[in-house]
Amino acid sequence: MEKWEYKTIKVEPKGMMGGILDIEEFDYQLNKLGEQGWELVSCFSTNASNGYSREAIAVFKRRK
Repeated sequence: MEKWEYKTIKVEPKGMMGGILDIEEFDYQLNKLGEQGWELVSCFSTNASNGYSREAIAVFKRRK
């Protein structure tokens, strides 16, 4: 039976009200985890209000 482990990261958007994701920093974090064998399985944002994002959540998995 295959076994998996999971990792979740939170990325805080920039800007006065949030909502501005630093793509270069986000890509850096994704690539760093990818090099360690983590595979991105889900990515979503959490709402603050009026359509602004409070944070981006990325979920990864890899075989144990």
